[in-house]
Amino acid sequence: MNSTPVGPERERLEELRELEGLLPTAPAEQVLPPGRRSHHKDVLMQLIDSDSADADGTADDAAATAAGRGAAGGGGGPAPLRGRRFSRPVLVAGAVAAALAAGLTVGLGPHQDGGGTAAPGASGTAGGAHGSRGAVATLGRIAAVAMRTDVTPVGDGQFVYVRSTGAENDGVFDGRVKLGKMHERQVWFSQRQGPVTDVGLIREFGQDWPIEVGVPDGTDPADSAVPAGVDRPTYAWLASLPTDPDALLELIYADTPAEKGEDRDQAVFDRIGDLVGEQIMPSATAAAFYRATARIPGVTEVADAVDAAGRHGIAIAREDTRHGTRTEWIFDPGTLGYLGVRTVFSRDTERARAGTVYNTSAVLERAVVDRRGQEPGERRRAGRG
Repeated sequence: MNSTPVGPERERLEELRELEGLLPTAPAEQVLPPGRRSHHKDVLMQLIDSDSADADGTADDAAATAAGRGAAGGGGGPAPLRGRRFSRPVLVAGAVAAALAAGLTVGLGPHQDGGGTAAPGASGTAGGAHGSRGAVATLGRIAAVAMRTDVTPVGDGQFVYVRSTGAENDGVFDGRVKLGKMHERQVWFSQRQGPVTDVGLIREFGQDWPIEVGVPDGTDPADSAVPAGVDRPTYAWLASLPTDPDALLELIYADTPAEKGEDRDQAVFDRIGDLVGEQIMPSATAAAFYRATARIPGVTEVADAVDAAGRHGIAIAREDTRHGTRTEWIFDPGTLGYLGVRTVFSRDTERARAGTVYNTSAVLERAVVDRRGQEPGERRRAGRG
């Protein structure tokens, strides 16, 4: 027979239940692309560890809490690369961490700048350093193709639809890497410019997950609504960006604060990868993003990479030396059209051997639809009717 908690244990349980009520009920954190989603999960797990240590008052108790979750503590070494997919919102013992968890649930919370406001590039100035010669040349070709591509503008009331297939690490937090089962993912992004709490929809693992901004109990939803911007990119917002590569890169660096100890150039590379990978944007904007990427230090070219659909292509990549991983944007070798993205280990680590795929995704279809949940085929049939 289970006993009823009393004293401090009961108070802690009541606090956790209260915090649970502040969190969304659906795993809407899936809105983030695999790389950024996993990164934010790691940051959150470290905050959970830190918060548990503060609440218990001893490092031993914090370590015991982490061990109970099957997670490694923060320690003095590099931050863990990725966290396991959450099947439901995490309960965090602390109001600050709980608020952060609510923000990360939709990937739309405000950035925490632990690394200051360093200027772009390792040299500290925009355009002060560049990728490898091969990467610069290939990105120039990709930008030229993007510039020649006709793109129909997306209306304010419409949705950008992206269908993809992929898999990501399904191993234990900070443990050996185990690539999960390949599966299909569909996402619908609202294009409304004004602040919204209803961002879109994700269809994954046989279920529909609304992408919504968490609204704390007792507050006005309008106060939590998020306008179009770098954390909720719409076609109109992307069209408003400068098309000069240096000016665009400076803006992205300013809007991408790095966590403490994080490689700022890698964070910007990942941010641009998110934007070009799962959005629809004007041709001039896409071309500017690729030319801006050529100015990020450490960007290289990989002659052959394979996306989640098994398609071979040429890749634009950057290595995160802190974690021993390399992120690759994969393009069709003939048309130079975007295929997908993957992260592989670039060296042997405790978590995996060099060459191990950490996460992989392939874009199968992009389209514009008139309502969330509508698939492109349904829109065509409705038009004919």
